[in-house]
Formats: sequence, structure tokens, C-alpha cells
Amino acid sequence: MFALEDFVLHKPTGRLGKVIGYGHQILNGVYMTTLKVLVSEASDCEKKGFVKEDLYSAWIQAVKS
Repeated sequence: MFALEDFVLHKPTGRLGKVIGYGHQILNGVYMTTLKVLVSEASDCEKKGFVKEDLYSAWIQAVKS
């Protein structure tokens, strides 16, 4: 599990952000853990600073340099 303030990378989109919370979604009757991430780096056409929530499995640990 990622800790609050950890930097994570969204595998499908490449967005980098910081974990600010947790949540859940119900998929096929099963609770799935989600991460709430404050996006700090995104492509030019996307806004920085928005909160992205997606399944925990869609994120990987990242190191912000």
C-alpha cells in the first residue's frame, strides 16, 4: 500500500502525482481500493493540480527527482 505523500505514476497515462487519500469503488460487487492523487505533472494539454482517483492497481511507486 502506498503511504500518504508518496509519489506515484499512473501506468495508463504517465501522470505523476502525490497520494493524498484513499477511497473505494464497487466493481462486480467487490470493493476495490482506489488512490486519490494530486497530479503534479501532466502533459501540456492537461491541467496540473487536479485530483485523480483510480484503482490502486493502476498506479506504481515513483521517485520525484
